[in-house]
Amino acid sequence: MGFHREPNTFVSQVNLKVANLERSLPFYKEVLGLQVLHQTSNTAELTADGKNVLVSIQQPDEVVSKQGRTTGLYHFALLLPTRADLGRLLKHFLQVRYPLQGASDHLVSEAIYLADLDGNGIEVYADRPASNWSWNNGEVEMATVALDAESLLAEGEGEAWNGMPAGTIMGHIHLHVSELQKTEEFYTKGLGFEVVTRYGGQALFISTGKYHHHIGLNTWNGVGAPPATENSVGMESYTMVFPSEEKRAQILSQLQGLGVAVTEEKGAFITEDPSGNRIRLEV
Repeated sequence: MGFHREPNTFVSQVNLKVANLERSLPFYKEVLGLQVLHQTSNTAELTADGKNVLVSIQQPDEVVSKQGRTTGLYHFALLLPTRADLGRLLKHFLQVRYPLQGASDHLVSEAIYLADLDGNGIEVYADRPASNWSWNNGEVEMATVALDAESLLAEGEGEAWNGMPAGTIMGHIHLHVSELQKTEEFYTKGLGFEVVTRYGGQALFISTGKYHHHIGLNTWNGVGAPPATENSVGMESYTMVFPSEEKRAQILSQLQGLGVAVTEEKGAFITEDPSGNRIRLEV
């Protein structure tokens, strides 16, 4: 999992808005298998290892349901340490009969898709060894084919599922955006990512350090899609981690050169991509 540590830039945490915190917590604890690290009357921070927050959920005042055809979260993706871990999690999902939205073999990884009770998209996946990924002209080869569920379940046999493994990390995030040209400029010339895959004119995947993707970006909700309202269920922000203060300072300078606004809140730098997706810039 060297793609999610220095010298790379990566996503470490996703901050969500939900309609009802008490209704959501059983899903995140009992179905997804995360633990509550800290909780208040309207927020909860969730972890796999008891130390690092992967997902935070909050219940906004006067919250409204998730709005369709807007920019924002497509899914956040939790990367499990091994294929066997993914097999055990799949067995758990089947045992509790939680509805799944899909399961795919992407060549570079194997993935299972679902959503929380408010429709916030979630992927759980395991990577294949990077030595097995194929690259052509600077782009990584990916596909969406049927997952071999029987093989995956067999891989997980012999050990009971006991919650999300401690080594689980935020593998990537996939976002709905309103267009791709300015978005690509923001993420590459501003934040320093490289494009590693393009899907026609509708989606692109970007990363640092030649990962298959740290961030996915698509216009599947429509070119020109607006941001959701502030009190809508969905993503509040996500956290991007830089390898050093020097690297973050360089990125802040690049954003300034593009005319992108950056604000400071309680010691954290905050910016937004051209579609209004809010990003916390941390070290």
